[in-house]
Amino acid sequence: MNILIFGIIGVVVLLFVLFGYLLYSGRDRILKKIEPQVANENRIPKELLKKVKQIELSTRNVVNEVFSGEYHSVFKGRGMEFSEVREYQPGDDIRTIDWNVSARMGHPFVKVFEEERELTVMLLVDVSSSGNFGTAKQMKREIAAELSAVLAFSAIRNNDKVGLIIFSDKIEKFIPPRKGKKHVLRVIREILYYKPQDSLTDINVALEYLARVIRRKSIVFLISDFLSENYEKALSVANKRHDIIALSVTDPREVSFPNVGLLELEDAETGESIVIDTTSNTIRENFSKHSQGEHNELDKLFKSVGIDHINIMTNESYIQPIVKFFKKRERRLAG
Repeated sequence: MNILIFGIIGVVVLLFVLFGYLLYSGRDRILKKIEPQVANENRIPKELLKKVKQIELSTRNVVNEVFSGEYHSVFKGRGMEFSEVREYQPGDDIRTIDWNVSARMGHPFVKVFEEERELTVMLLVDVSSSGNFGTAKQMKREIAAELSAVLAFSAIRNNDKVGLIIFSDKIEKFIPPRKGKKHVLRVIREILYYKPQDSLTDINVALEYLARVIRRKSIVFLISDFLSENYEKALSVANKRHDIIALSVTDPREVSFPNVGLLELEDAETGESIVIDTTSNTIRENFSKHSQGEHNELDKLFKSVGIDHINIMTNESYIQPIVKFFKKRERRLAG
């Protein structure tokens, strides 16, 4: 009898020990998954967190006072879904007449659309090495982060989702569309803090990836300096599904440079360098003409595929170019 009791006690103790081991090992595995995430958060420099906060504060007034209303008037009317047809009434827009139904019924009918309550905004941000350049107040990548902040905060104020694709000549990071201020702050932090694995630019890669992960028609802001080639076809295909707006970020020294003697220029993406004599008026003029020619070609490309283009200079306010874009698009929609 005593042997039986001791045997039962032994089994119970063994079960407790086994349970404790499993509980501890499970906890250990969970902690191993969590600790790297916590460590990553702790490794974010205080200067970066401060920069993110500065961007939030500096863009808040712009969003509240300027862009939020403009955003709604330009984009909210674009996300429309067909609802039904009804008989034409005086005052209806003749562009909504359904000619097929009208012909069958013998009098005019119009299509009725309902506004989609929620849109998806995708930010495609180029983080190649050429973005780490700036001779004015900010680098191009910092301007890209501020532009993203303004557009993202405008979107969430209108109850829309915001997603992010960070790219170089590969897809560096994808953050699926979500709502909320915390989500937008994460997007800004990633644009500023993310360390890209590659230095070159391939816009094709970004557009092809967008097509795979975002099936629903979305508003897509493509932010880059567009130092890439042969992406015209991918751009045209993507614009048939989505509403794409191109924002090119340019530093003034990419357009012209002053007379400062011998100047060594290095391609941030390839590492190639040349030395030029800036005392030569001919060299400076040729450089400016070449830069202007590239800008004109970029403009022509966007127009050929029906894409709006906003050119942002790092030494100027980005507010006016974006407001001008909103006004232009608003007029186009009204007309």
